[in-house]
Amino acid sequence: MDFQEQVLKQVEKYQTIIIHRHQRPDPDAVGSQLGLKAGLQAAFPEKNIYAVGKEITGLSWVGQMDKIADSVYENALVIVIDTANRDRIDDDRYKKADYLIKIDHHPNDEPFGDLMWVEPERSSSSEMVVYLLDGNAPLSLTEEAARFLYIGITGDTGRFMYASTPETFIAVSKLYHFHNDYSAINRQMSSISLVQARFSGKVYNDMKVEDQVGWITLSRAEIEAGHLGSEGSNFIVGMFGSIKEVLVWANFIENDDGTYRVRLRSKGPNVNEIAKLHNGGGHNMASGAKAKDLKEIDQIVSELKKAAADFKILA
Repeated sequence: MDFQEQVLKQVEKYQTIIIHRHQRPDPDAVGSQLGLKAGLQAAFPEKNIYAVGKEITGLSWVGQMDKIADSVYENALVIVIDTANRDRIDDDRYKKADYLIKIDHHPNDEPFGDLMWVEPERSSSSEMVVYLLDGNAPLSLTEEAARFLYIGITGDTGRFMYASTPETFIAVSKLYHFHNDYSAINRQMSSISLVQARFSGKVYNDMKVEDQVGWITLSRAEIEAGHLGSEGSNFIVGMFGSIKEVLVWANFIENDDGTYRVRLRSKGPNVNEIAKLHNGGGHNMASGAKAKDLKEIDQIVSELKKAAADFKILA
């Protein structure tokens, strides 16, 4: 019995299924979570199926989370999707699960759960859900699930610029059989607000580029002055990708406590190994980490420069 069959076996066993994802979710986290929920609901309309987590303003257009009482977790199956580490799971109530399944496409550096289905070679957790729903009766893809899963796949592949494989495009071709407005989704995912557009000028003016490494450090005061909100700076990470002279890059965004949220991206070198050194992780070319102060930021930049230089030598 393969992992997909094992997941289905547990789904069939439980009346209540609660789906969690990671904190500070990206489109794949929300897309895979809601896509899985939609697919399971279509196959098992008699079951109670929920998706939980904090509402994120920037992703509210994708779909809404469910609000449930603690008592709902009694004798429930919990599925944690797109989350590599326990510390990153949104909503600690996952610990109340009668049975816990981990579904993820990140490297399995921290195994957890009663059942783990982990495929790091996949572009996204949403791609995994496509194949789960499409190949395991009575599960099947639906128009609603297809919309969520397309959002997840395009989000984690950067509109297919990163981490795409032949299986990724086969999965997307399955989604295109449904009549969602995929062009509208693409426009929504690539659009930014006027406030963000104006802040882009500051980013391009203040960013630093040295030795094929690009980075910018933004203080809490700068974020607030730009009226970006808690998640409004997410768009900045993609701005370096179009610069020819940049091979790897980082955003350092100050938190309320003076520490920094770190986003690392790459066109080749493995930034995941660097992220692991700084309380983070993710994918080879897209990872997150933490920096406690400006000194640690300087250290990360130095490590990125070495990674860029080593990559050039190997190339």
